[in-house]
Amino acid sequence: MDEDLSVSAADDAAQAAAALRLAVARIARRLRQTHAVGDVTLSEVSVLARLKRDGADSPGSLAELERVRPQAMATTLAALEERGLVRRAQHAADGRRAVMTVTDEGRKVLMNRRSESVRRLTDVLGQEFSPEERRALVGVLPLLDRLAERL
Repeated sequence: MDEDLSVSAADDAAQAAAALRLAVARIARRLRQTHAVGDVTLSEVSVLARLKRDGADSPGSLAELERVRPQAMATTLAALEERGLVRRAQHAADGRRAVMTVTDEGRKVLMNRRSESVRRLTDVLGQEFSPEERRALVGVLPLLDRLAERL
């Protein structure tokens, strides 16, 4: 009987995982569709947000934190640097190492992109969801944050 319970729990977890993945992917895709062509990519936004939140960091550390290969991070940083959204400088303690910082223009792009996404979410939540439904969504946010940290 205990085996049946564990199989049932595993099935529940798998069903929840599949439904959650689909819902999150649909939300992210719809928000991405609102941004202009040539706008920053999701990986670029993630790097800008991390640099803004955590401060200067090395390309290698950023690659590790973003869970991408160093070559992929180098490509992302080069694109951001070319557009003036990040700045490369020498590490204060070790001049052989580079550190990246977000520029004022990078902060502006990040703020504009977030504002547009938040506006769209606000409109839909305000028009299509009851106060009880909005509270239920807010109640789930700590769980989603915890899930994101564990992935």
